[in-house]
Amino acid sequence: MAEAGRAVGSPAAARRPVPPRAPAGRGRAVQVSVIVPVHNSECWLDECLKSVWEQDFKETMELSIFNDASKDGSAEIIEKWKIKLEDAGVPVIIGSNDSSQPRGVGFAKNQAVIQSSGTYLCFLDSDDVMMPQRVRLQHEAAIQHPNSIIGCQVRREPLESTERYTRWINNLTEEQLLTQVFTSHGPTVIMPTWFCSREWFFHVGKFDEGGKGVPEDLLFFYKHIQKGGEVFRVNHCLLLYRYHPQAATHSIPEGTIWNHRVRFLEDRVLSSWTSFTIWNAGKQGKKLYRSLSPANRKKVAAFCDVDEKKITKGFYTYEESEERPKPKIPICHFRDATPPFIICVKLDLTGGAFETNLNTLNLKEGMDYYHFN
Repeated sequence: MAEAGRAVGSPAAARRPVPPRAPAGRGRAVQVSVIVPVHNSECWLDECLKSVWEQDFKETMELSIFNDASKDGSAEIIEKWKIKLEDAGVPVIIGSNDSSQPRGVGFAKNQAVIQSSGTYLCFLDSDDVMMPQRVRLQHEAAIQHPNSIIGCQVRREPLESTERYTRWINNLTEEQLLTQVFTSHGPTVIMPTWFCSREWFFHVGKFDEGGKGVPEDLLFFYKHIQKGGEVFRVNHCLLLYRYHPQAATHSIPEGTIWNHRVRFLEDRVLSSWTSFTIWNAGKQGKKLYRSLSPANRKKVAAFCDVDEKKITKGFYTYEESEERPKPKIPICHFRDATPPFIICVKLDLTGGAFETNLNTLNLKEGMDYYHFN
């Protein structure tokens, strides 16, 4: 995958003076709008907005911030940075929902986009911090990839939180950015790293505004893929990505995400397959089978596994079925199974044992199998 610029994150990079920037206004089109939704973000907002101020991007840039009913000191921090940023040639547009109830992150992001005017949109969560090169490097990539969501690699804070997830984000290959879109990890480039053209954003059609409990980034990502959008990652760490209990991600029920993933898998993959094998005769494999539409359940030729106990059992009976006799799905060893596979085994959890087994079959991801773990 194309590298863009040099590696970042060194203390020297963080300390360097901010270069002069082309002033926006006076008829000059804004190249990049940095989009920041805010809700009770005072703990992190200073550091977040300072990282906008420290961008080394030389062209025109603005900050579009939407304050969604914050009850803490967020508004004061925004006003303070508005002065500093405008002194540095970065116009700041502030919108707000002044009611007592927040409308949710989808609404706040949409409002911040609508009130902005940049040719490109750089999404930033109020609890995250950009490296100084982020806007410049992603802008360069976006020009080359007009119908793409551009992401980047990240550094997790605290470092030891979600280690598997962070490895996955940072190490997916160019092909896997499109083939691993069905896993429980969600979008293959994470939303706080997204950068895309305004034109493409409105072509996809804005974020879902259902509010709390709606995975608005996942739904937007799926619509983007369905409309033929590409996914590209700049292979540099350009974002400090914070993990904390207040993060909006934690408010989405697991069942909601599961159902969206199953429907997306059925639409994108299973609709063109006549039969397939589910790799995992345990809980996750059976759950997937039961979640499928009746037409797609009929396409399941077998379950496969490595667990001798499950294989010896010989088959799985779908007890909830109203059919008579009840469907019995064979269970076999993975070496005896017929591709294509939908794999319901978690990656990077078995010390490489599962990955080794998969590699022995010499299959092609995105054709012979997809991960749904």
